[in-house]
Amino acid sequence: MSKALFVVDVQNDFTEGGALAVAGGDAVAERISRHLAAHAGEYAVIVASRDWHDGDNDNGGHFATGDPDFVDTWPAHCVSGTEGAEYDPGLDTSAVTHHVKKGQGRPAYSLFEGTTEAGETVSELLDAHGVVDVDVSGLATDYCVRASALDAIEHGRHVRVLTDLIAGVGEASSEAALAELAHAGAELAESGV
Repeated sequence: MSKALFVVDVQNDFTEGGALAVAGGDAVAERISRHLAAHAGEYAVIVASRDWHDGDNDNGGHFATGDPDFVDTWPAHCVSGTEGAEYDPGLDTSAVTHHVKKGQGRPAYSLFEGTTEAGETVSELLDAHGVVDVDVSGLATDYCVRASALDAIEHGRHVRVLTDLIAGVGEASSEAALAELAHAGAELAESGV
């Protein structure tokens, strides 16, 4: 039985100073780096995802053409090839085994909606490595972390959300997301770093 770590969307546009900054995002990047330094060897697969949106269209209605509603439409963010789409500099990606890009012309929240450069899906990666257990970290608790963890459960994995390695947009929405994940079967635990 193998274990995977998901590092969800720890990108410049989602950390302090970014287009959709999450308070505490830089600190999450640094804590994930410490976790990887101590525990990378415990994971058969370490998947880091990035939102990777087109710069020349609204990405299937994901980018607001007027005022964003912050539910289905958002300000432009994580446009491919821009600094905002790159990993936060506090995140050490040297132990990452697979980089996944999601979005690419359409709305995408879950890491499972992305693909590697070789075109592999996350589900295919997990199956190929016999992954049963998935630890989830990253940004933002109430959006892409939530969607990625729910999809991992849906794909039959035992999910542990590392609560000290995530940060959310809103306090109430993040608490609701964690409650939903726990109800769906996820374990909520601290990484210990």
